[in-house]
Amino acid sequence: MKTLVLGILVLLTVISGLNAQDIKPTLPVDPETKLVTYREVVTVAGTQAELFNRGIEWVNKQYKNPFDATKVRNPATGIIEIIHRFDLATEELGNKRTGGIIDYSMKIELKDGRYRYTINNFNLKDASRHPIELWLDKTDKAYDPIYENYLRQVDDFAEKLIESLKAGMLPLAPKKVDEW
Repeated sequence: MKTLVLGILVLLTVISGLNAQDIKPTLPVDPETKLVTYREVVTVAGTQAELFNRGIEWVNKQYKNPFDATKVRNPATGIIEIIHRFDLATEELGNKRTGGIIDYSMKIELKDGRYRYTINNFNLKDASRHPIELWLDKTDKAYDPIYENYLRQVDDFAEKLIESLKAGMLPLAPKKVDEW
């Protein structure tokens, strides 16, 4: 009886693990460019100059080498452009290894009371650049099931980056002055 219960538990664990792997990442694809693109306009209190300063402050906290990551820092136009990269991970026999490096672009456009971010141009860095959009075509002869894992990692990375940006762009709470 114990063996039967244990066998059922193992079977359920395996089935639930397979179902978890079947979850397809839903990446936003721009209908015009056909590129994976994360874009949103966010309303937040502040002038263009204040939002620009918050954006630069966020960049300085987010990236180890912010001056290398930012290609444009223009307070007059309210534009910050970032070109950066992150590692994909692959797991083989319980060991994590790098699955490659993904380059991406991010543009933050700032106006009074709002900003827009655009994250796109995701490319696998190799001898030549390979756009990740190729991983979306399961009918391609070169398709590999590991691509779903990579796409999920790209999506997770972008979502965490967006969450961090939104938190960094919030106005700071006014400092309480200690008058004595």
